[in-house]
Order: sequence, then C-alpha cells, then structure tokens
Amino acid sequence: MRYLRSLSGRFLILTVVFVMLAEVLIFVPSIARFREDFLMNRLERAQIASLALLANDEISPELQEELLMNAGVFNVVLRRNEARQLMLSSPMPSAIAETFDLRNATPVSLISDALSTLTDPSPQMIRVIGEPSQMGGLLIEITLESRDLRDAMIDYGLRILWLSAVISILTAGLLFLAVRGVLVKPIRRSVRAMQAYAEAPEDARRIITPSSSTTELREAEEALQTLQTQLTSALRQRERLANLGGAVAKVSHDLRNILTSAQLFTDRLELSDDPKVKRMAPKLVGSITRAVHLCEATLAYGKAEEPAPRLGQFQLIDIVADVIESERLAVGDADVSFAEDVPATLTIRADAEQLFRVIANLVRNARQAIVNSGKSGEISISASETIDTWIITIADTGPGLPPKAKEHLFQPFQGGVTKGGTGLGLVIAAELVRGHGGVLTLESSDATGTVFFITLPRGEISTE
Repeated sequence: MRYLRSLSGRFLILTVVFVMLAEVLIFVPSIARFREDFLMNRLERAQIASLALLANDEISPELQEELLMNAGVFNVVLRRNEARQLMLSSPMPSAIAETFDLRNATPVSLISDALSTLTDPSPQMIRVIGEPSQMGGLLIEITLESRDLRDAMIDYGLRILWLSAVISILTAGLLFLAVRGVLVKPIRRSVRAMQAYAEAPEDARRIITPSSSTTELREAEEALQTLQTQLTSALRQRERLANLGGAVAKVSHDLRNILTSAQLFTDRLELSDDPKVKRMAPKLVGSITRAVHLCEATLAYGKAEEPAPRLGQFQLIDIVADVIESERLAVGDADVSFAEDVPATLTIRADAEQLFRVIANLVRNARQAIVNSGKSGEISISASETIDTWIITIADTGPGLPPKAKEHLFQPFQGGVTKGGTGLGLVIAAELVRGHGGVLTLESSDATGTVFFITLPRGEISTE
C-alpha cells in the first residue's frame, strides 16, 4: 500500500490504465472490422461457389451441399440482372432472425452490430447482403448461422486482448523505468538533500548542488540552492547578532550601574553655588539620564521576554483616562491639551496592562514632540468598532515625524521619533499589538500632526 501511494506506483497504475483504455478504444473498431471482413469473405466464397452452377446448370445435390459447406453458408441468392436467382440452397435449421446490409454500412452501425453479436450468445440465422466482387452482378445475398461468426470474433478478440495486455505491460514497464530514472530519482535526490540540510542548516556543505539534466528539475534545484544559501547566511548573521546582542546587554547592564552611580553624584552638583556648575549640571544630568534610559531600553528589548497577552474584557475609557491623567502630570508648564472621544460603554477584549503600555507610549511620543517644538498642541484619543475589529486612534497636532523616523519607524535603534531616542518604544508597542493579533499603523504624519491606528481583532486568538 505504501508503494501505491508513491509517485512511481501511482504513475505505473495510471500508465496501465491509460494504455488499456487506449487498447479498448482500438479493440472496438478492430472487432467491427474483423466481423465485416469475415462476412465479406463468406460473400466472396459464396459467389465463387455460385459460379460453378453458372458454368454447369446440372449439378448434383451432393456437389451443391459440398459447395455450400465450403462457403460456410446455407443458401446463395445472386442478382445479375433485374431478377433475383436462388443459386444454391440447403435446409436451414431455423428462420432468419436478422438481416445485415453491408453495401451502405456506416462505422457506427458496424460497431453496433459487432457488439450485438458478441453480447448475444444464442445461435440464430442471419441474412447478409453485399455487392458481388469483380462486377459479378448487382447483389449477392447469403444466409449463415451466427455461431461461427461469434466464435471467430471471440477468438480474434482474445488474441487482441492478450496482445494488448503484453503491450500494456511492456509499455508501462518502460515508462516506469524511464520516469523513475528521469523524474523520480532526481526528486528523491532533492528530498534527501533537503532532509540533510534540515539536520544542520548552518553547514554550508549540505547545500544542494544542482545536477539534474531536466530543465524544470534543475530550475527547482537552483532555486532551492539559492534559498538554502540565503538561509544559511541569515542563520550565521542571526547567530552573530545574537552574540553581539548578548555582549551589548552585558555592557549595557554594567554601564547602567556606572551611570546610576554617576547620576547620584550629579544630583549633588546641582547644590553647588558655582554659576557655571549650576548652568552645566542640568545638562549633565539630562545626558546621564538619557544614557540610563538607553541602557534600560536596550536590556528590555534584548530580553525578548514579553509574555503572551492575558485577555480579559474591560471598558476602554478606563485605560484612556489613566493614560491621559499620567501624561498631564508630565506636561509641566508646556501648553499641551488632551482630548478623548471614547464611548463609555465600549468594551474590548485584550490585555489591559499591555494595551496601557501601547497607548501610553504613543501619547508620550506625541507629548514629547509637541513640547520639543516649543508650540502649543493637542493630543486626542478616540475609538470605534466594526463587526470584526476595534480601532483606537491616537492623533496629535505636533510637528510630525522626521523623514528618517518614518522610513525606519518600527525598526529598533533606527526609528526614534525624538532626538536621542532609540526607537524601541514603537517596536515594543508594535510587538504587543501583534501579540493580540492586531496591527499598529501610521496613518499620516506631516506638519499638521501625526495619526496612529491600533487595530485589534474582535475574534478570539487561537492558541493552537
């Protein structure tokens, strides 16, 4: 059974089936042709037998019986002029059951009559009408028994079927060997190469070497070689990046500790009476603070241990209110206002803590952009729902994102939206949204402001 499910086994079966089907399509016209030739032969033999009577009117009954026996018929009617003449005759065992006219027989009628003869085993008398050969008259008519015709057809059919079976077996065997050598073996070789590569994809020696002489298979092997080469290079690069990330995490950890100690010392510098120290201390504190934040963000991203969202139902307005309240405390003297347009009854299904982090990150970026611009601005949070999704919109009237930030928006350490930023905030926010099966997108960003969309699916997340 396993062999029958293989490509070779199925091709062998299909080959035998199609060859036999072709042989059947050949057999049916062949058996019809054989029947026609058999009857035409009996007509010719009957015509030859009737010539003896034309040559000599007085023929003994014994000779007539011998002529009819040699011709294989019971009687012969020949029409030479306008009149039909019974040339030879003998007693018939039964009445005539059916008449066949071969003068204007079509292929369809010949095939139909042949199948009818094969499927009807009962012996019966039939009349056959044809044209005499060599212009020997206008019409010749004979009467014979169908048993001899059917026996001859069965014998011929069996010989054709045996020949068809031999041809089918030989053809199927040759095609099987040809396909096995041209198609199956190269495919198995490619499969073995893929299995060997899967065991150790980092080993470049396991990359397949195209060797097939068949154009399509060679193209497949070349495509597989290209894919394996790229994957091996990517795995090597990933390993190097992982090692580099581990080193950076260690350096960031130690550097954070050093900077934390330095930050404690700079706090005391702010108490100094020296005007220069007072003027430079805030800048030094700010620089050290940003360095500490960079180290903390790098460590957080390097861990890559964000837990799966714990889904629960809650009203979105509560999360939005907490975010706005926190950001209002951080605004200080800046002219930044907040607005929300979230239905009080809008209930969503998500991880409340992770969604708070996502919205807070977007609002904080918007607030920092407005504050850094030195102008007034507004940040608004709105929400809506459709049959399939919840959509949360965070919009601001700030200066818009820098071109570099838009180009590398969700790439770590490249898409920072504020000066000195790492870009990790948006990367982590996007990952949290993807963990919910949703997507974080930048709808627009220009001199009039920036708009982000958080789209969350309403269906349950599959854990299978």
